[in-house]
Amino acid sequence: MSQEENTSGWDAIDAAVDALYGNQQPKHYGTAIPYMLGGPDPLNGISAYRVEQPTPHWHFITYGFSELYDKETDDPEHSGYGFELTFRLLRNVEEEEPPAWALNLLQNIGRYVFNSGNIFHAGDYMDANGPICLGSDTLLTALAFIEDPDLEEITTPNGTVKFIQMVGVTCRELETIQTWNTRGFLAACASFMPKYVTDLMRNSYVDIPIIEEAVARGIEQEGSSTAFLFIQQLEWTSVHQETLQNAEPAVLQVGAKQARLIGRILRSRTAKGDSLSLIGPNVNITFKAGDEPSFQENENNVTLIVNDAAVIELMEKLKPKAQTFELNTLPGITFRIVRTEITDPDGNIIDTIG
Repeated sequence: MSQEENTSGWDAIDAAVDALYGNQQPKHYGTAIPYMLGGPDPLNGISAYRVEQPTPHWHFITYGFSELYDKETDDPEHSGYGFELTFRLLRNVEEEEPPAWALNLLQNIGRYVFNSGNIFHAGDYMDANGPICLGSDTLLTALAFIEDPDLEEITTPNGTVKFIQMVGVTCRELETIQTWNTRGFLAACASFMPKYVTDLMRNSYVDIPIIEEAVARGIEQEGSSTAFLFIQQLEWTSVHQETLQNAEPAVLQVGAKQARLIGRILRSRTAKGDSLSLIGPNVNITFKAGDEPSFQENENNVTLIVNDAAVIELMEKLKPKAQTFELNTLPGITFRIVRTEITDPDGNIIDTIG
């Protein structure tokens, strides 16, 4: 950086972290070639601090989702995307350097945000479709996002910046989060995961009785916060009506990976009178609670009205296996579940569901 360069955004992050860690010099990993000039890494830098309490861990903090230098966006309220990511990872006492995979994970999240424009908020979640540490035996295959417990929102000359912490979660924990909500589930796990430190080698928490009870109570009282599910294998084939007496039913297709989850979330949503929308590449399908089951088609938008009986029957039949079935409670639709192929970043099939 030249002496004349405006670093006020970067300095504001430094000030917030210095208030937490004092004179500790972090392990800092910068980017040699800026992303805008063709460099491979979108984040300008990542700092890693050694923390001893409540358990030894690395505390990673990103620089680059917000505007570190001059103001460039037209949004006066938020700096850049309005957040920086943090990540707490369990550390061996003798460990002197943070693991490279964690730095790569943060940069990969950066690529996702910069390429898609989708930003993260506390309460969000993301399916990694595989171990968050590639090549490891970890059960953690997804990420949840929550406010960093030690870093509050700051105001910089370029706008506000929130510190959003990533937390590694298992596949079953992700399903629980989707069926309930991120904040509730992480709060229920707080005594087992203080400060939400990610431990690659931990088991899933969903079978711990106190957490099971909290989840069941939360779902009953609050329902599910998941109003939208993005389903890559979602398809809808319209009713093909030859005559009034001979009509072929419409076909709703989903992938085996999401089948069971759709049923669980649907029951949680409709029990509170809320809708659930499935978003696919070419069609959006919205389930709404009602007294008389029916469906309506409007170009690429389909609305299904379901009552309690239809939801229960659908939940019982939505299994993670390839099959075709119809519902007694919702005539006129054939439900088709197809196999889901899980691929690695290079497109190689690493698992098949259904």
